[in-house]
Amino acid sequence: MLKGFFNVPTPTNEPVYSYAPGSKERSLLKEAIAAARATEIDVPMYIGSEEVTTSKKVKLTPPHDHKHVLGYYNQGTKAHVKDAIDAALAAKSAWENLPWEQRAAIFLKAAELISSKYRYKLNAATMLGQSKNAYQAEIDSACEIADFLRFNVKYMSEIYQQQPPISPKNVWNRVEQRPLEGFVFALTPFNFTAIAGNLPTSAAMMGNVVVWKPSNAQIYSANVLMQIFKEAGVPDGVINLVYVSGPDAGDVIFKHPDFAGIHFTGSTGVFQDIWKTIGENIHLYKTYPRIVGETGGKDFILAHPSADIEVLNTALVRGAFEYQGQKCSAASRAYVPKSLWKELKKMMERDIKSFRIGGTEDFSNFINAVIDEKAFDKITKYIDRAKESKDAEVVIGGDYDKSKGYFINPTVIVAKKGDYETLSEELFGPVLTIYVYDDKKWEDTLKLVDTTSIYALTGSIIAQDRYAVEEATHYLRNAAGNFYINDKCTGAVVGQQPFGGARGSGTNDKAGSMINLLRWVSPRTIKETFNPDTDYRYPFLLED
Repeated sequence: MLKGFFNVPTPTNEPVYSYAPGSKERSLLKEAIAAARATEIDVPMYIGSEEVTTSKKVKLTPPHDHKHVLGYYNQGTKAHVKDAIDAALAAKSAWENLPWEQRAAIFLKAAELISSKYRYKLNAATMLGQSKNAYQAEIDSACEIADFLRFNVKYMSEIYQQQPPISPKNVWNRVEQRPLEGFVFALTPFNFTAIAGNLPTSAAMMGNVVVWKPSNAQIYSANVLMQIFKEAGVPDGVINLVYVSGPDAGDVIFKHPDFAGIHFTGSTGVFQDIWKTIGENIHLYKTYPRIVGETGGKDFILAHPSADIEVLNTALVRGAFEYQGQKCSAASRAYVPKSLWKELKKMMERDIKSFRIGGTEDFSNFINAVIDEKAFDKITKYIDRAKESKDAEVVIGGDYDKSKGYFINPTVIVAKKGDYETLSEELFGPVLTIYVYDDKKWEDTLKLVDTTSIYALTGSIIAQDRYAVEEATHYLRNAAGNFYINDKCTGAVVGQQPFGGARGSGTNDKAGSMINLLRWVSPRTIKETFNPDTDYRYPFLLED
């Protein structure tokens, strides 16, 4: 076997295409969308070397055009989960013993396939299956997933290079990073194709084998990701993709002695239930499982009286309404001084009125559909309650319609109480709640921002006054794992802003950083002595 200390390619962020009228990429993406809409596909599960189909076919439809059928996925059972675990464990020895640079090459190839050959097919799948417009799909399913793969390869090489700084005379100290002993369960969300791809691959990259269960609403693009991984050379059984109910998956996985970790993005309630189940079953496992989870937020934008009002307006309308507010980082609560509110409201009304709403196939639409009927019904109930409440007022938007697609107009609520429900409860949709505070109550408002919600994912301060920036940055240090100054609270970029929060928002293991990859290895320290002692007696024992 050839040996060497290998340097990996220096990663850079994948350029974001503009899809401007007349551009080549716009034409190619529209062709990919048309081709996808014209074909009904049968989406298999991927277990070991098999593409598995079942008798239970479930429709895949665009959220913005729910009468159109893109295809069907094959729903599995507990038996398929067991098969996936068995396939993973069967692949484990060969995969973890493969030299790390060979694993690196596979995922670097996957990044290249995503950014070139499969760029438009994967973007089209995200646009149709998850109702993302062209730009939101581009920054997600082309750029961010390629960034995850390339930067994680670099972080992996740096982890392997970390060694004890001292090996004294006669001793060689070294550390090796072993994969976890067992399999990793990747449970991924609907809202980002990049997250769905990163959660299984970051664990696999470090030599682990994976059982991957995506959200049902993301299966259409997950299928394309799996095709890419296989073409890139991920061996059979290393990543196994199954479509089963959450309870069925959990019932098998969390009782299996070889369960070694979970990589999760989803709701706080689900994550807490998983943690509780793992705790109850801890005696069953060969090793203590790694529990890594990012669980959403109630993200804030705090405006100081010194804020530039145009900066504030743009941060709010982009942060709250891009991808229909279905980002765990989306601005869902804002705190605005009374002195700015009247003018800010006019600016927001102007911009929101200019939004076009409709399907992703029309590139002029800024707002598309929420993910499914369940989400639509939940969000609109909050809007209806706000319309009737004495403690809140819907000042912009509030309309909705699900006859063709799950469309909710961008909605702004003004809350008259600091603890009103849409200021504190997570709402994954295009709803922004604003609390207007007295300019003189800046310190009280800082406390309100910090204590209103159980979450601590993202937040931002908009201010020209540097003392206010410093005060908010310090006071709110535990209120957001990603904190922004004079910007919206969304848009973390791999290699620039590692992403994750604490409190009710997760374990803060920072996706897109070395911190995350370290969770998927178990280090072993090795001390080798070249000329070992041959007598148990220490010098102090000798007689004078």
